[in-house]
Amino acid sequence: MGKRELERDGAAGTGMGQPGRGWETPAGWDSRAGEPQRDGTAGPGKRSGPGPSAGGRKQEGSGQGCGEPRRSLLFPFPAEMVVLRAGLCPGLTEDMIQLLRANGIRTVVDFVSSDLEDVAQKCSLSYKALVAVRRVLLAQFSAFPANGADLYEELKSSTAILPTGSPSLDQLLDSGLYTGEVTELMGAPGAGKTQVCLGIAASVSLGLKQHILFLDTTGGFTAARLYQMLQAQTEDEEEQLEALQRVQVERVFNIYEVLRALQELRDRLSQQVVSSMGPLKVVVLDSVSAVIYPLLGGRQSEGLALMMQLSRELKTLAREFSLAVVVTNQVTRDSSSGPLRPALGRSWSFVPSTRVLLESKEGPWERSSTQRAASLAKSPRQPTGIQVELDIGNGDVLEPSLVTPTQGL
Repeated sequence: MGKRELERDGAAGTGMGQPGRGWETPAGWDSRAGEPQRDGTAGPGKRSGPGPSAGGRKQEGSGQGCGEPRRSLLFPFPAEMVVLRAGLCPGLTEDMIQLLRANGIRTVVDFVSSDLEDVAQKCSLSYKALVAVRRVLLAQFSAFPANGADLYEELKSSTAILPTGSPSLDQLLDSGLYTGEVTELMGAPGAGKTQVCLGIAASVSLGLKQHILFLDTTGGFTAARLYQMLQAQTEDEEEQLEALQRVQVERVFNIYEVLRALQELRDRLSQQVVSSMGPLKVVVLDSVSAVIYPLLGGRQSEGLALMMQLSRELKTLAREFSLAVVVTNQVTRDSSSGPLRPALGRSWSFVPSTRVLLESKEGPWERSSTQRAASLAKSPRQPTGIQVELDIGNGDVLEPSLVTPTQGL
């Protein structure tokens, strides 16, 4: 995928209307209203529009929609990536676009940040027409202010808590995975990240009868292992096969394929068309570091830009469509004896709302064991440093304990 396709992808994410309407919270979900309902009762699950994520986090892009258009926080969509094109708004013709491009104005931000009087003279365009187009673009892309009470009501009606299939991991995550958020599982190779993702897929597809999109960037997805997990939960072969059919797997081996898959998913969800996928509530990206690492280094600025575009896509999907997004990430060390640190650096650290570190209890030389320790490195609800022990082989649950937070996470 070249630069021109990337620009077109950026433009495809605009004007999506009101996504997510008509989705009911299925039985078995835990609707969030202040504190999690631990009795497993379901709450209202309809979504009336984009809302904040769980935990009361501040909604991005709270600008007034007018005033100082140069501020990037004015736009909730990645407007700096949206290329001006015919049909983007009324009055924006192909002739006007060609004249604007000849003067270096290519994106929405370029246009609204320009001196329109100067543009009108250089491009021989009507000043009134340019003002009209700018007014429409601001209305289309600008964020609108909302008060805390409205955001809280939106939060209660749009957030659900999904079980991971592991009671101990659910306890660590304060009842389970929260829709509207990005949850990161990090650890060294062999720590069990993919196994936990498969457990989540089995729990949601079989227990909740909801569909999962599994983006596999390493070839680590194993259908046989998922089938074993389903067999451990039910002996009904028909239920096992139906659960397998609810897990859609896409092999995506570079950042461009990942962005394309997420854009296509957003298009389907915004049009309330999910074809054979059915109701979707979980998106798994295993692993995010595998597609971003190759971009960092010599052309670091381009790699960081693509990484941030991916982060916006994931967070937008989670919030606008009330999805639980799960990503896996590798860990690094500054030295052979230094503390474990999540890969991709500080820029990525702001993307996930919750980060869980998975480690093998016996040590890296005994990774064949199914015993793992999961510790909470970041959470909007729980204190960091909480650790639980889990068995990724048969789901045996051990008692949780509190440990010192891992340094550097």
